[in-house]
Amino acid sequence: MSFEQLIMSYGYLAIFLGTFLEGETVLILAGFLAHRGYLEFPWVVICAFLGTFAGDQFYFFIGRLKGIGFIDSRPRWKSKTARVFRLFLKHQTILIVGFRFVYGIRTVTPFILGASGIAPLRFMALNFVGAALWAVAIGLLGYFVGQAAEHLVAEIKRYEFWVLTGIVALGALSWAVYWFFSSKDRHREPPA
Repeated sequence: MSFEQLIMSYGYLAIFLGTFLEGETVLILAGFLAHRGYLEFPWVVICAFLGTFAGDQFYFFIGRLKGIGFIDSRPRWKSKTARVFRLFLKHQTILIVGFRFVYGIRTVTPFILGASGIAPLRFMALNFVGAALWAVAIGLLGYFVGQAAEHLVAEIKRYEFWVLTGIVALGALSWAVYWFFSSKDRHREPPA
């Protein structure tokens, strides 16, 4: 099975599973692959939306069922937990919609929100909005990374001869300077 067939057969499932677990890297790569024509961009966004929405709903309900004890039993989450609670107290709605965009708290926030006692329907509605915004924004980022890479490669190919000539010239100049100074040191007479 070729790379193209593999991506076309399992790419959307991989996007769903990857975004269920975490997802930024998976979604940026998927956006890039959509730009290259291996995947359809609307399906990339839909799979990413479904994966991140389902994953965060799942983590929310684990937090709701297990409570603060579940969170406290994970020492690595301590500093993140305090940060999320501070944000939660000040900006509840913004936190629920935007936590996916904040590096460092993305994975623990749904657990904490579940344990905080927030109403499940409120979380689900705001999670829906946040998942949609995230899927579109990060998917587009990957798509435009692909577009920029394509232009960069085209420009490099266009100036390939000159770039290679410049690299060779810099290498030759570096060697000449080194040779000049090292030969000067060899011909210098030692002090008496």
